[in-house]
Amino acid sequence: MKTKFNVTGMTCSACSAYVDKSVRKLEGVSDVNVNLLANTMVVDYDEKTVTTDEIIKAVEKGGYGANLPAASAGEAPRQSAVDQAKEETRKVKVRLIVSFVFMIPLFYLAMGHMMSWPLPVFFLGEENALTYAFTQFLLCLPVAYVNRKYFINGFKTLARRSPNMDSLIAIGSTAAIVYGIYAIYKIGWGLGHGDSHMVHQYSMDLYFETSAMILALITLGKFLESRSKGKTSEAITKLMDLAPKTATVERDGQEVEIPVEQVQAGDILVVRPGQSLPVDGVIVEGTTAIDESALTGESIPVEKGPGDRVTGASINKTGFFKFRADKVGQDTALQQIIRLVEEAGASKAPIAKLADKVSGVFVPAVIGIALVTFAVWLLMGKSFEFAMSMGI
Repeated sequence: MKTKFNVTGMTCSACSAYVDKSVRKLEGVSDVNVNLLANTMVVDYDEKTVTTDEIIKAVEKGGYGANLPAASAGEAPRQSAVDQAKEETRKVKVRLIVSFVFMIPLFYLAMGHMMSWPLPVFFLGEENALTYAFTQFLLCLPVAYVNRKYFINGFKTLARRSPNMDSLIAIGSTAAIVYGIYAIYKIGWGLGHGDSHMVHQYSMDLYFETSAMILALITLGKFLESRSKGKTSEAITKLMDLAPKTATVERDGQEVEIPVEQVQAGDILVVRPGQSLPVDGVIVEGTTAIDESALTGESIPVEKGPGDRVTGASINKTGFFKFRADKVGQDTALQQIIRLVEEAGASKAPIAKLADKVSGVFVPAVIGIALVTFAVWLLMGKSFEFAMSMGI
């Protein structure tokens, strides 16, 4: 059987690849589709061999969260997802603005002397090297602080031996900042001891702008990603809004208006001109013309009478009629369309599956290459500082 799970904590393709790999290892699991954009996972498994609890534990073992979606097909769960997507976009937008506000002057200051851009005189010359370096450090700090999430997640996943892109960002940015602080001390030492060569060397070895650029550009990508998530949720919400939220039902000879979630198969529903049909069913009384364009694309209303089938979310144009509900909740045609749209978003093309396989080894491969680079330069007799800069 196929079951959909919500997955939390994923930030990149390496995360989704790790979740995919963890679940596939379970006996009885035949297929897994992890959707990073929607933070969902669809698992095809044998319920006699493996349970949903075991699947959730496999995900949690890797440091991510998993749970089954709410059973309700109502508006609240979907609206909650839309609100969460909007809130996430807002937070990332704030981080993006702060990052670029400090990163742009930092980049200008760091690259100005190389590009012959005009700079204030108190940043020029070896006698001002400490001011030049420390100002870069101060401009880098706000960017690192607002994007501290990368460091928290990155080092956590690294500690669990399941590094992801956040791990690369955290390691690279931390190394650049720490080495920059080391360079500031070296510049101070050089100024205090009259060593102009040391001052010049370490003034050129500052990497604060590298750290800020990494964090700012990754945050730009996260902002675009969060907007895409929001648009996906809104598209599903618009589909759900096609159906009314209430229904008029005949009970004990009286018409009662109830939430559409409470409609049961076999109920007799009353529909007046201009109203949308809440569920699928069969007409038992009256004739009318129904606009089914939202579901079929047919622009001309279709004449309906007793015995004819009607579909939820279509619009009653002219007549008054009653129909018997036979498909409610998740069984309606509209809900099946919504489910197919969500499954289509979760499915992957062969090239996407190949990309996930690559991302699964990309992070450890990059870390490995950096460590080898650092070690090789040390073995070749280069200084620790030079080897570290090559590793970064």
